[in-house]
Parts: sequence; C-alpha cells; structure tokens
Amino acid sequence: MLIPGRASAQIDTDKVMTIGRNALYFEDYLLSIQYFNEVIKVKPYLADPYFYRAVAKFYLEDYSGAEADCSLAIERNPFIVDAYEVRGISRQTLQKDSLAIIDYDFGLKYLPENKTFLLNKAVAQTNVKDFDGAEKTFDRVLQIYPKYDNAYLGLASLRLERGDTIGALDRIGKCIELNANNAEAFIMRADIMIKNKSDYGKAVDDLSSAITLRPKNADLFVNRAFLKYQLDDYFGAMSDFDYAINLEPNNVTAHLNRGLLRMEVEDNNKAIEDFSLVIDKDPSNIVAVYNRAKLYQKTRQYAKSVADFNRVIEKFPNMSMLYYLRSESKRLMGDMRGGEADYNHWRGLSKKKSKDEYDSKEKALSDEQEAAQRFKQLVAVENDNSVKPEYANKYRGKVQNRVAAIEPLPMYTLSYYDRPTELRLNSYYQKEVDIINAKNYLRDKLYLTNSVGNLSEEQIKLQFELIRHYTSMIESHGRRPVDYFGRAISHMLVRNFDSAVDDLSAAIRLSPDFALAYFARAMAMYRKSAIEQISSTVAEKSSQIAATRERQDIRIAIADLDKVIELSPNLVYAYYNKGTIYLEHNDFTSAISCFTSAINLRADFGEAYYNRGIAYIQLGNNERGMSDLSKAGELGIMTSYNVLKRMRKL
Repeated sequence: MLIPGRASAQIDTDKVMTIGRNALYFEDYLLSIQYFNEVIKVKPYLADPYFYRAVAKFYLEDYSGAEADCSLAIERNPFIVDAYEVRGISRQTLQKDSLAIIDYDFGLKYLPENKTFLLNKAVAQTNVKDFDGAEKTFDRVLQIYPKYDNAYLGLASLRLERGDTIGALDRIGKCIELNANNAEAFIMRADIMIKNKSDYGKAVDDLSSAITLRPKNADLFVNRAFLKYQLDDYFGAMSDFDYAINLEPNNVTAHLNRGLLRMEVEDNNKAIEDFSLVIDKDPSNIVAVYNRAKLYQKTRQYAKSVADFNRVIEKFPNMSMLYYLRSESKRLMGDMRGGEADYNHWRGLSKKKSKDEYDSKEKALSDEQEAAQRFKQLVAVENDNSVKPEYANKYRGKVQNRVAAIEPLPMYTLSYYDRPTELRLNSYYQKEVDIINAKNYLRDKLYLTNSVGNLSEEQIKLQFELIRHYTSMIESHGRRPVDYFGRAISHMLVRNFDSAVDDLSAAIRLSPDFALAYFARAMAMYRKSAIEQISSTVAEKSSQIAATRERQDIRIAIADLDKVIELSPNLVYAYYNKGTIYLEHNDFTSAISCFTSAINLRADFGEAYYNRGIAYIQLGNNERGMSDLSKAGELGIMTSYNVLKRMRKL
C-alpha cells in the first residue's frame, strides 16, 4: 500500500514518484510534496525527488524552499539542467540576480539555444545594471528566435533603464506586432505615456487592450480611470473605479481615487466612506486623512475633523495651511481659544515661509495650492516595467491542451467532495449515487461532480485514513465490491490512478453489474492514460507504441462508459463524459451525438450544451455552436458569454 506516513521500507519508490508527479501535473502541490517526502526518507541520495519537490514549492511561491531543494538536487546530480532553470528563476524572484546568471550560464553550456535561459539571463543582467551584457544576450535571443515577442519586451525594458523612451516604444510596437495578445506590452506602453504625460488617449486604448486580455486585473481599471480623469471623462473614470473595487473590494488606490473624485463632485458622505476604508487598511495614508478631515469639516463633524487634522500636522508640522484649516474646525465647534492659537500659528508660519523659503525669483505657492499639490491629486498604480523571468511550464497544467482556443468543461467524476458554486448550491442528483448514500455502504457521502478542486492537507490525510480503513475491511470482512470501490475513490482523490483502476476492476469482477464502478474506472483509466502521455519522452510520443497505447486506453474508457449506459440508461453523465472524451480527441461528430443524448435525458444540462457548442464550432457550424453556448449561459455556465464575445469578434 502506497500511503505516506507508513513504514518507509514498505513503499515502492518508483511508484510513489509516479504518483507524486501525477499530483504535480494536476496542480495538487501539497499532495505532491508529501509523496516526494516519502521517497526522500527512503532514498535521500536521489536527485529527482528534491527537484520535483522544488517545482511544487515554486508553484506554491515558496521560492526560498524551491532554491534550497534545487541545490540539494544539484548536489546529488550536477547535470540536472532543469534544476538550474528552476533555481535561477527562484533566485531571480528573490532578487538574487547575480546568482541566477550563474545558473543560466550553466544551463546554456548544455542548451546554448534555449530561449528561456537566454531571456531570463538577459533580464537578470538588466536588473544588475549590466546593460551592455544584457544587450548582447537579447541580440543573441533574437538572432535565434526573431519572432520571440518577449525578447522585444525585454529590450524595451532595457531601453527604459538607459533612458531611451523612443527606443523602448519602438520595441514595444514590434512586440505587439508579433503578438497582439501580450498584455504586458500594452501595460508597459501605457505606463510610459502616463509617466511622460504624453498621449493619454492612446494610453487609454492600450489599457483597454490589456483589460480585454486580463479582465480581472483591478489595477488596470484603476490606471485607466486615472487616464480618463485626465481627459475629463469623469463618468468613465468613476465607472472604472467602481469596477476595480468590484474586483478587489479592499483595493486602497481605487478607494483613494474614487474618494477624491466623489469629493470633487461633492458626494461627500460616500467620499468619507472611501477615505475611511483607505485609512483602515493603511493608517499612514495621510492623503486620505487630510481629505477626510476636510470633508468632516464640510459635513459639520468638527471634532472628527480636528482629530484628522492633528494626524496630518503631526506628519507635516511646518505646513502652514493645516493650522488655518484646524483653526476653522475648532472655532466652529466652539473652541475659540484653540482656534485663535491655530490662526496665529498659521500667520506666523506663512510670514516665515515667505521670508525664508523663497527668493525674489521664485513665487511661493499659495497655501491652498500647496495643499492641493500634496493631497488632492489622483494617483496611478505604479507598474514594474521589468520583464519577469519565464518558466517553461513542463510540470504544470490540466490534461486538456492549455493552448487550445476554447477548452471543454471538465468531465464528471465520483468524489467524497463537491464544490458548489453561486449558480449551483447543491450536488447533482443521480439515482445510483443516492442508493449508495441511502444505504450507508461507504463511510463518507459520495458525490457526482465536475468541480472538486485540490484537497486541503486535512482532506489528504483523511483520504489516506480511508484507504487504511477500506484495506482493513477487505482483509477482515471478506472481499466486498463496495470496499474496493470505496478505496478506489480515495486512490483517485490522491491521484493514484493505477491502484484505483486495480480496485475498480476487483469490484467489477465481484459485481459485474456495478454501474458506478464502470463509471469510476473509465475516469481513472482516462486520467491515467493522459498522465502517461504527458510524462512520456519526446521519442516515446513520436513512436507508434505510445499512440497505440493511448488509443487502447481511450477505447477501454469508452467501453466502460458504454457498459454504464447499458446498465443504467438514464445515467446522463456517462453520455456527457463519453462526449467530452471524443471532443478532446477531435471526433466532433461522435461528441455531438453523445452530448445530444445527454441533453435529451436532461434538458437543463448546461455543461452538455456548452461542450456541444464547442464541437459545432470546431466543425465550422458557428450558428449552431453559438446557439448552444447561448443556451449554456442561460443555464448558468457563465464562461459561455466570454466565448460568445470572442466568437463575435472573430
């Protein structure tokens, strides 16, 4: 039994490594780390478990841990080039650019034309101000890869570091020409326009393009609102600030700017709310404190106004206008003596400033202008225009092709967990699942779901406990199919698909009419096959053997789903899963037939409409495809609207 935490001598390290990599592919990083830990306990001299654990930590943004594990892997095998790559990027993220360059140089000894190593090295050289070296490295990248858009973006960043704005804009234009979907290029160009106070109209267009590519980035809306304000489009600015806050309710810059804009249009109470949130999140934000003080004064909340002015004066004790403003609040709340003292202090500071701080050639700003300059200007979010290091995404991603223009919705599986959404508060009903739950055959409730997500540490521990429980039941209570079935579901949840297939096959041998066992085995077999395809070498992928093996695994999964349909003709998810398998392997006609069968059984099956819509589009029948996507959106599949928008643009 392969269970982390058991006596290490009992584990098959090769198999545990395979399961750990499975978890890594499925982005179950915490789970994968547990598996690699088990291998390290038994064989601490191996390099691979340290390297794969480093990759998991990297994706968990534990860059120090990733760097340390890569170093341990390299100690054991100095020729793991991938370890130098991951360590280099981790070091670069930790601002250890000089060390990162050493790692990239080592990688380039073995892979001299690797564009990731070359780009990351050039970026690191830029960061350490080795501009001539960075220039040479960028030139080398573009000599080998003349259409590499991010190399031009890196050159633009280098040009900015050298103060060559025109050269930077030229390289950004080239980047966009090569790849109109590079959001960073639009953001960088807009940022240049903002900083140089040049063409705000073009900057708005650039940020709009970036927002289309990154619609959930609140800072982009904040900066576009800033630009719209500069162009006197107050309504557009307010709309963008509102949307940014919708995306990030605690976005301090958005609330600060919206407060300033509300203050300008005299929506005073709402402006106070914005400034109060800013102060709550960032008590040192004097701009918010100053403007709230003025609004408290305006809305006759004089004691609160004085308290806020006190905080600003503590920060700027020589700013004369603050004493005048506080004197007004004190006077209006009845503190005549305090008001007079502040008024006299204001006059004294004003005279001193006029005499001491300005010569005859320099006209002093009025106090009100000074306050406005310090405290009343809207602010843009500062962007880091350096190009971030890239990582060739070899170990991360769903089984479906991530670069596909439109991905199908995932298949349904059996699980002990479900993740309801705002549009689906309860798990879907299926008679066969309900029978198992009603008779308490399993220790935990069973769900049919396509929205499980990754498990927490506690949930992972529980699954290993369940595996031990069902193993004990099998050993002590005879060979019951339901115990093999229950253990198989736990094996699937911890990505041990080999063991899941074995257990489900045992359950089927004991109970040949067990429809849900066939259903679960189809999913376990399909996922196992997909993982094998991802982890196979390039040579294996190009061989007939790998292709034949994949076709056989798919046939087995389809056969199991056909058996489910034979045993339970109304189990709608069998048709749906079968259609999704066909869709993922480009058999669009068969996929449409399966999804149509699912829809005939359940007319409100939104996912089936969505996937059938994709199949129609792939066949060139856009009218039918868009009709299905529209129906899916109507039934709560919100992704449909994004796809429809993209299709209409095309």
